[in-house]
Amino acid sequence: MDRLLRSFLSQFIRRGTLTFTTASGARFTCGDGTGPLVAARFRTERTQRRILLNPELALGEAFMDGTFVVEGGTIADVLAILLDQPEMVPNWAKPQWWLRYFGRHFRQFNWRGRSKQNVAHHYDLDGRLYSLFLDADRQYSCAYFEAPDTALDDAQLAKKRHLTAKLLIEPGYRVLDIGSGWGGLGLYLAEMTGADVTGITLSTEQLQASNDRAAERSLAGSARFLLSDYRDIAGPFDRIVSVGMFEHVGIDFYETFFRRCAELLDGDGIMVLHSIGRSTGPDVSSPWITKYIFPGGYIPALSEVLPTIEKAGLLVCDIEILRLHYAETLKAWRERFIARREEAVRLYDERFARMWEFYLAAAEMSFRKQNLMNLQIQLTKRQGIVPITRDYIAREEARLRGMELRRSPRLQLAGG
Repeated sequence: MDRLLRSFLSQFIRRGTLTFTTASGARFTCGDGTGPLVAARFRTERTQRRILLNPELALGEAFMDGTFVVEGGTIADVLAILLDQPEMVPNWAKPQWWLRYFGRHFRQFNWRGRSKQNVAHHYDLDGRLYSLFLDADRQYSCAYFEAPDTALDDAQLAKKRHLTAKLLIEPGYRVLDIGSGWGGLGLYLAEMTGADVTGITLSTEQLQASNDRAAERSLAGSARFLLSDYRDIAGPFDRIVSVGMFEHVGIDFYETFFRRCAELLDGDGIMVLHSIGRSTGPDVSSPWITKYIFPGGYIPALSEVLPTIEKAGLLVCDIEILRLHYAETLKAWRERFIARREEAVRLYDERFARMWEFYLAAAEMSFRKQNLMNLQIQLTKRQGIVPITRDYIAREEARLRGMELRRSPRLQLAGG
C-alpha cells in the first residue's frame, strides 16, 4: 500500500514540496523541492485506500475525521500545493470525474422543494457561526478590494457600492434582490438610493434577521424581505440584483431563471448578476463540497450562462471579471475563523470545526490557484438604458462614498 500511495502521489504532485508519513511510519516527499516544506500524516491504512480510490471526496473527510493530519504548515498550505498542480484532477481519479460530469444534471435538478432544502442545509445553521468570520454587515459573498490592504468590512461596503453604481437607481424605484442573505445589500439600496426594495430568500434564519434589521433601522417601509422562490415572486421591478445566489440555481434551470428575470424586469430596467464563475469550460462540483457544504450547487462557466441569457431575450451590457477578490475575501474569513475556532467547536463540535476549516481553505485555494473567479453581468431588455461608456460607474461610486461618509458610522456598523 505504501509503495502504491507513493507512486500515485508522486505522479500527481510535481510542484511544491509535500512530505507524507504513512500509517506504517514510512516517509516520502513529493514535488520539485520549491516553496516551504509542508508535511502531513495518514493515520490509518483505510484512509490511504480511500484517498487513492476517491481523492476529491476522501481527503476532506479524512481531515474532518482526524485520520489525515497536517504536521508541518496548515491544511491551507497542503491545499495550496495540491490545487496548484499541472493536472487539476489526478489521472487515477479522472474516470470518477467523468461519472460525476454525466450525472451532474440529476444532482443539480433544483426544483422548488429541493432548492429550499439545499438552502436550509447551509444557511439555516446557527447564526452565531457566521458572526465568527463575516464582516459586521454579514456579507457572505465576494468582497471588492479597491486596494490590496483594504480591510474586509471596507471591501464589503465597496462591493455594495460597486453594484449600486451599476444599477443606476433613482428614488422610488422598485428593486428586487434575489437571494437577499441577511439583508445588507437591500438595506443599503433602500437607505442610499431611496428605492423600494423587496428581498427574497429561502432561508428562514436569514429572513428573520433581515426583517429585524429593517425594523431596527426604520427601513421596514422601504425594505421588506420575503420567504419566496424566484419563480414565484410577482413583478414588475425597475431593477433586479442577485448576489451569490446563481450558484444554487442548477444548470437545467438557467433558462428558467433568466426568463423569469426578463418577465419581472420593466422595459427600461437594469439587472446585475454577481456570481462565482469558471474561467475555463463546463466542469463538475467538488463531491466533498456537494456533500457537506452546498448540495445542489454548481459554479458555471460563461459558456453555460450566456446562451441562456440570449434565449431569455436579455441584452448583455457589461461583464466584469473580478480576479482574486474572492481569494482575498476567503483568506480574511479563514483567518477570522481560525482566530475564533474554539467558539465554533462550542457551537457544534471538533469535527464540524475541521469541516469548516477545510471548506474555507479549499475555497480560497480554488480561487487563488485554479480557474475560479467572480463575474458581474449587467443586463437590460433594450439598447440605450445605460451610458455608452463605463465612466458613470466611478462617478456613481464617488457620489455614494460621499453619502456614506455623511452617514458614518451607523451605515458601516449596522450588521447583524
